[in-house]
Amino acid sequence: MDIKDIKKIVELMKEHDLTKFELEEEAFRIALVRGSEDEVKMVSPLPAAAPSMPAPAPAPAPAEPAAPAASADDGLVEIKSPIVGTFYRSSSPDSEAFVGVGQQVDKDTVVCIIEAMKVMNEIKADVKGVITEILVENATPVMFDQPLFKVKPQ
Repeated sequence: MDIKDIKKIVELMKEHDLTKFELEEEAFRIALVRGSEDEVKMVSPLPAAAPSMPAPAPAPAPAEPAAPAASADDGLVEIKSPIVGTFYRSSSPDSEAFVGVGQQVDKDTVVCIIEAMKVMNEIKADVKGVITEILVENATPVMFDQPLFKVKPQ
């Protein structure tokens, strides 16, 4: 299951006013619990054998799951984290960063990896433009919906 599938599930939960969703397959388990329209209580991919974990603090749900958020004051678009995990700018410590400030990106450009439960999730820009700022240090934890990059759209 990839990030886009999880985003679709969250949107379906909102659309059908569901508060809980669980799916368990061979070595994968995901549980989503939603409070009000503006609150997601848990987004947690887990190995099937792992014990239940407490939900993280509530975080706002994304307004548009596939589209990056626009920053009202400067016209820039933010690329946000779709999951909780550890942010990596490259595929390995010896590799070059996926993107840097001043680099042109398009919707399918991989901008970083977020590791969640030992799964490496490639995060794509989902916007065409130029990276103007990198908001997160390499190998640091990120929260759901946390801004990672700023992009000047084109």
